[in-house]
Amino acid sequence: MESSEEKVVAVIMVGGPTKGTRFRPLSFNTPKPLFPLAGQPMVHHHISACKRIANLAEIFLIGFHEEREFALYVSSISMELNVPVRYLKEDRPHGSAGSLYYFRDVIMEDSPSHIFLLNCDVCCSFPLPDMLEAHKIYGGLGTMLVIKVSAESASQFGELVADPSTKELLHYTEKPETFVSDLINCGVYVFTPGIFTAIEDVSTHRQDRANLRRVSSFEALQSATRTHPTDFVRLDQDILSPLAGKKQLYTYETMDFWEQIKTPGMSLKCSGLYLHQFRFTSPHILASGDGTRSTTVVGDVYVHPSAKVHPTAKIGPDVSISANVRVGAGVRLINCIVLDDVEIKENAVVMNSIVGWKSSIGKWSRVQGDGDYNEKHGITILGEGVTVEDEVVVINCIVLQNKTLNVGVHEETIL
Repeated sequence: MESSEEKVVAVIMVGGPTKGTRFRPLSFNTPKPLFPLAGQPMVHHHISACKRIANLAEIFLIGFHEEREFALYVSSISMELNVPVRYLKEDRPHGSAGSLYYFRDVIMEDSPSHIFLLNCDVCCSFPLPDMLEAHKIYGGLGTMLVIKVSAESASQFGELVADPSTKELLHYTEKPETFVSDLINCGVYVFTPGIFTAIEDVSTHRQDRANLRRVSSFEALQSATRTHPTDFVRLDQDILSPLAGKKQLYTYETMDFWEQIKTPGMSLKCSGLYLHQFRFTSPHILASGDGTRSTTVVGDVYVHPSAKVHPTAKIGPDVSISANVRVGAGVRLINCIVLDDVEIKENAVVMNSIVGWKSSIGKWSRVQGDGDYNEKHGITILGEGVTVEDEVVVINCIVLQNKTLNVGVHEETIL
């Protein structure tokens, strides 16, 4: 029987409805963590990666979505992977480190020796077992996943400096105004339980300062508007930055893919990255077909078993088709996510787009985007229940739910 000190738990931060507003209209009816990428909910890729960790005892999802929104998923994924998955709802936002501390008693129930912490809005190959091994060798409080990016894009993330030989984190700054390093924080960590003491120290220090402060009621009011509550602790600014250079934090660099999912455009890109990863990790998930007796499939494609795709359609690369989708004769799909209960009629083309639940695309219609994932109108997004009538062209548009398009539109937001 394995000893308790070998147990590992994982915590995935899933945020809440006040976060991820840039993900609209796709998050109006479905919490962002449950939005499907490559046919699986966004958070599913994190959970599957956690399953590969040796001696994993439990997975916790922490956020402030309503519990009912996660109840069905948590139940089904626990049974599917045979590992306990629990959703923990915050009473209010406590910050990334504060949330961890808020549920410390629950997280430490099985006395784990290590705690993984993952942000839900990142997409990567999650080399968690290798991270854990490196962390044990380093012998520090925590190890963070890092990656090199272009100098131009680095300022959008937490930049850091690490010792090239020991991998110790020497300096960390969140979204600096001037260039610090092309090495950035990936939002994936492994800690020892000592992380709770570090978080508690921040809260205690804040409380002490508040108690010692002697100001007028007006000054106190002004100060209160500028500071966070004592139990609101951010992992990056409040923990990583102060502990850098103190031989407590270390880095593990990934050479694989990594992206941050803030917008629908990035979700489309990440769906393609996960589809490509399936080729090596889960090839049985991917569809195939040569156009003789079945649909022509090009590149990496996922088709839900309940979907009906006409044999004369051509699909791929980087296409994900969800449940109960109907794809007609002669349809061409390229780099797109097609969500549940969509109908795409004969000879329509969908490219660089996300087609929302229960939408309909008419015969000979064309729904497409330029494929610039970072631009607001770089891809086309159809919200839930959108109807595109026959022979209508929609290019680089965002269309909110339950709209009907009977004329062509280009680079517009249809409210």
